[in-house]
Amino acid sequence: MPPADAARLRRAWREVVDTARRTTDEGLVVGTSGNVSARVGDVVLVTPSGLPYDTLGPADLVGVDLDGRQCIGHHGPTSELPLHLAIYRATDARAVVHTHAVHATAVSTLVTEVPAIHYMAGALGGPARVAPYALYGSDDLARHMLAALRDRTGCLLRNHGTITYGSSLRQAYDRTAQLEWMCRVWLTASAVPGHTPTLLNPAQLDEAATRLRTYGQPTPTADQPTSPDGLPPEAV
Repeated sequence: MPPADAARLRRAWREVVDTARRTTDEGLVVGTSGNVSARVGDVVLVTPSGLPYDTLGPADLVGVDLDGRQCIGHHGPTSELPLHLAIYRATDARAVVHTHAVHATAVSTLVTEVPAIHYMAGALGGPARVAPYALYGSDDLARHMLAALRDRTGCLLRNHGTITYGSSLRQAYDRTAQLEWMCRVWLTASAVPGHTPTLLNPAQLDEAATRLRTYGQPTPTADQPTSPDGLPPEAV
């Protein structure tokens, strides 16, 4: 393997491990549940099965090809590998985050679609659907998940948890966190006796989704000079 490719894989693995640790630090998973992956070319780096995230280091790197054949590492990949591979085969995803977040998992047992309690549903393409239950690690679960992800970047897995994807691990993780937060808001509002939460209608969600596409800072263009450390000249 060329040194540049090896360095790229090592950097991506550090991001995978850091993101996996964040899921435990922020309460989205317990123990070794949940899993994280990133695609680098035709290699998918994925957390190994049954190993605590705080013990993972450079020597624990696990990689598979898009057919699921292990090509890097000595640890076995996560048992949820079919979920990750299904997303990479069907979408342009570069990263996937799967969690057992408490509020989202609770909501997955109550509804077939997360109620439109907040405009951030637009960041997922619309209200997150709930994929029907199937045994973890199974091809059936992967098929149910793909159906729920149609025109969406995240969904719930009934009696199981969440799964989101994005163009980076940062984006995939942010979508996971937003999904869990929206589920928590809906559960909190629904628990108030004598009141029913108001929900956004499709037109309101579409309006928010359009606005969210341009949210944040613009990407610098070639005619916007920067200093060597990436800052615009007026900032240094």
